[in-house]
Amino acid sequence: MILGLVLVISTSALAAPQADQAQPEEEKMQLGNFSVSLTVKDLKASMAFYEKLDFKQTFGDVAQNYVIMQNGTTTIGLFQGMFEKNILTFNPGWNNKAETLESFQDVRELQATLKERGITIVQEADPATTGPASFVIVDPDGNPILVDQHVAKAE
Repeated sequence: MILGLVLVISTSALAAPQADQAQPEEEKMQLGNFSVSLTVKDLKASMAFYEKLDFKQTFGDVAQNYVIMQNGTTTIGLFQGMFEKNILTFNPGWNNKAETLESFQDVRELQATLKERGITIVQEADPATTGPASFVIVDPDGNPILVDQHVAKAE
């Protein structure tokens, strides 16, 4: 019993963030809405499957080979023939209903921060532009991460 108590205390101590490692909220990256973009073989079959999980189409067009579906705050995109791998997607400037946020970090600012942190950008947003833009990074396991901003940042 004491061993179990020590184990619980030890794992709790390991899981707790250290005060000197905590980043102030205003310094943390604001990546925006998160979704998983799935590459599918048969869009209609995939839609039917996710509808059985109570996902509803909220955006997109079957005729254009993609739809966005939601169940509560969980968002998935289904894409047929558009890319090779599933993609983790972040949308700066949007909440989970694709509504523009009043304040957010621009995609080019996020890209610059990641470059400063030593992350390789495999597809870059042009830093000289404004408005909608995107960039792609890849995690150590080869999973692509798309940071895709659809709205202009308020000046």
